[in-house]
Amino acid sequence: MLDRKYLQVNLEWRFLQMKLVFLFYPVKDLHRSLAFYKKLGMEEDWWADKDTVALNIPGSDVKLMLEKDESEEKLTPGGMFLINSVEQFYRKHKEDFHFVIEPCDVPPGRYAAFEDESGKTVRVVDGTKNNNFFNC
Repeated sequence: MLDRKYLQVNLEWRFLQMKLVFLFYPVKDLHRSLAFYKKLGMEEDWWADKDTVALNIPGSDVKLMLEKDESEEKLTPGGMFLINSVEQFYRKHKEDFHFVIEPCDVPPGRYAAFEDESGKTVRVVDGTKNNNFFNC
């Protein structure tokens, strides 16, 4: 029979699992940026809306996401990690991390962004509305 401590540690580990799903690049001119990355051999995978496109990176399961969004332009490019629940993550870490974007709705679920100790932006997203969005 499993004891409570084991279950708590196991649940905590499962909660903290983070899978890199996107390299996220805020851009000023989406179509010029898209043309640039296509020259590097990347292909369009899908468009979330007129301002957001995901590209396949050859040899990788991680996609490159380009987005024209004024709120993101001032933030650094970086990884976007799939987690189980952005809300739970935010509640647990809101005192520990400097959140530059508080949890908000995005097509697959919830999204938030915070800065690491060097000021680099780390993004988290969940699939609470549509987990099939990530194909994982």
